[in-house]
Amino acid sequence: MGLIGQVMVTDSGSLLPLGFWSAVAVWVERPHVVNKRLCGSRLEASGRLSWTTLEETTAASKGPLPGAEPERRDGVGLVLGQWGEVQAPGTPLGPPLDLDPSWRNLFRDFVTNDEEALHFLRGCRAEKQPDLGPEPEVILRTLIPKPSTLCPLPAPKKEIVVKDVFNGAITFLPLEGEQHLKVKKSNVYQIQLRHNKDEEWCISMFVFCPERWDSDGVIYPKSSWLGKELLSKLAKWSVENKKNEFKSTLSLISLMKYSQIYQELKEKYKEMVKVWPEVTDPEKFVYEDVAIATYLLVLWEEERVKTGVTEKQSFIDLGCGNGLLVHILSNEGHPGRGIDVRRRKIWNMYGPQTQLEESAIRPNDTYLFPEVDWLIGNHSDELTPWIPVIAARSSYSCRFFVLPCCFFDFTGKYSRRQSKKTQYREYLDFIKEVGFTCGFHVEEDCLRIPSTKRVCLIGKSRTYPATEEALVDKQRTEYIDRRQFTVQIPHSEDSSCSSPGSTVETNHCDHHVSLNCLRDEPPKGQFPENERKESQENGIWINGFQPRDKIEQVRNCASLPRDFIDHIVLKVANLLLNGKQQNPREDPCGGSLKTWNRGGSLSLAEVANQLDRETLQRLKRECGGLQTLLKNNHQVFEVVNGRVYIRDWREEKAAKKNHPEAKRRLSSEAFKTRLCWFFIHHPDGCSLTSESCSYAHGVQELRQSHTLKKIKQIQ
Repeated sequence: MGLIGQVMVTDSGSLLPLGFWSAVAVWVERPHVVNKRLCGSRLEASGRLSWTTLEETTAASKGPLPGAEPERRDGVGLVLGQWGEVQAPGTPLGPPLDLDPSWRNLFRDFVTNDEEALHFLRGCRAEKQPDLGPEPEVILRTLIPKPSTLCPLPAPKKEIVVKDVFNGAITFLPLEGEQHLKVKKSNVYQIQLRHNKDEEWCISMFVFCPERWDSDGVIYPKSSWLGKELLSKLAKWSVENKKNEFKSTLSLISLMKYSQIYQELKEKYKEMVKVWPEVTDPEKFVYEDVAIATYLLVLWEEERVKTGVTEKQSFIDLGCGNGLLVHILSNEGHPGRGIDVRRRKIWNMYGPQTQLEESAIRPNDTYLFPEVDWLIGNHSDELTPWIPVIAARSSYSCRFFVLPCCFFDFTGKYSRRQSKKTQYREYLDFIKEVGFTCGFHVEEDCLRIPSTKRVCLIGKSRTYPATEEALVDKQRTEYIDRRQFTVQIPHSEDSSCSSPGSTVETNHCDHHVSLNCLRDEPPKGQFPENERKESQENGIWINGFQPRDKIEQVRNCASLPRDFIDHIVLKVANLLLNGKQQNPREDPCGGSLKTWNRGGSLSLAEVANQLDRETLQRLKRECGGLQTLLKNNHQVFEVVNGRVYIRDWREEKAAKKNHPEAKRRLSSEAFKTRLCWFFIHHPDGCSLTSESCSYAHGVQELRQSHTLKKIKQIQ
């Protein structure tokens, strides 16, 4: 046994030992969080073992006692009946699972043939105390590696995990072999928690045979990685008082199937990154939609297997945006279409098999889809709360998938009511409430996408029989009406509304909200009964819903006149240059020492004080204001922690050497497509030579933008 790592932790918040077991649970159930070469793990079964029987079995292996009957070896665990009642994790105790006989006696064989193995399993502290405590938990898990171009179908590996809470140790026993499994002794390791004194604890990593450790770089990293990277993560998580509000990723589908299909689709659609004509980040949007499509394909395949249906599900993507998700799902054989209020340039690239429609969707009887199996809302904004309603009213068999992003209620922005929850968690609970009110069993899962908003909500089945549809639909209508009354509050003399008839967003401070928002009845004169009846007769579900404008409003300072922007940029730059901070640095190309005035730094407030009131008000009307304008002019400024600096491109040049290939490729596409501001305006000129500067030193160096080339090719 060898110690390969040790970390001392201070528990000032009384979080240990429970915090340690919470941290270890992440490594057991979600190892991909630390080991990025894994797709995840699948917990196959769990049970209990008896230390006493284990020791008796070890002694018996050395020779039977006089008069003793031979023990039966056909049980699931060490000996028959000593594994306990084996059950799937998280389910009540029940009859043993029908586990593969090839590994039933692996654990017994490992410890009975080697006393050192038993001592290692028990941990060093257990050897010093006669009472070994309650039975430890034994878990069988399967580790699933990520596919790669070199190994598109990597084989998963099984592992036995022994969790001994009483002795503060958890041991991992990898299994090897194909037909006849056995414990891979060289890669057995253990994590221990020890209490030293007061608030001081120690977390240690031990390997059973450190000199024989066999690393494959994927499932079995180097032992030094375990002792440093993994151990430091566990130590950090153990004393963090963080509660995860969300489920683990991909909890509702097969990890192995997801991993395989994702790799196939990623390879199939990677060329989309090179021809992406939108101004958005191609890598983020392409690979995010590939991941969402993969999730839906696996979910739908498992649904077909469960229901015995062979025909692929149909779908409609409401608020489909760039349409890539529709394109992928259609290419993979699912009939469907996408609808969005605004057409995108990339739609022209997909071809006629991808059906995309430019239309504003409104919640009324016109937009029902009785022939469709699934409705999709992928970052569908104001349509998000309506999608469960539209699905429920389209047909009894219609299901929904939503990935909420921006927070909208039925007729406007969503208003917070719970200060104890994050706004995101509260909004997800609201959409779940909508789904449940519409009569769905709503499930929640977390996707693996490059986004902070990655929790999806799925309604696959109903909570009521089809014969009760009319009754449930009446409840839906009443719920929507109540939601509208709680969000819209009329202006009154004692109200804090800024203007008559304005809408006030409620917040978590209930004493700031009019009591009208708490009534079940609408405020007097707000929604007359005859207007509601007239709307319903015309097939309109609610008054006040406003879809997005067909023409997207740009409010990031980009729509401001160019001369106005240039004036502010030059003024702020001169303010900074007055700092007269000389910045000598070696030229990365020539090697000579060049003095270049980078100027000083100013806070955003100091910069604002130097601008006139009219300019500030004009900027304030734009989303982000002054800070957004300065950040948009990335070539000239950098804004760090609220302070503004002139950018020194010699530093950027050095940092670019470590950029990933994708970022370097994007930089090369933009090379010399814009004039260098420093070459034109800075007193010392550009800090870089013409050869090393990404911007054009004069109009003679300008070249055509790669994006413009792609747009011309599309047209």
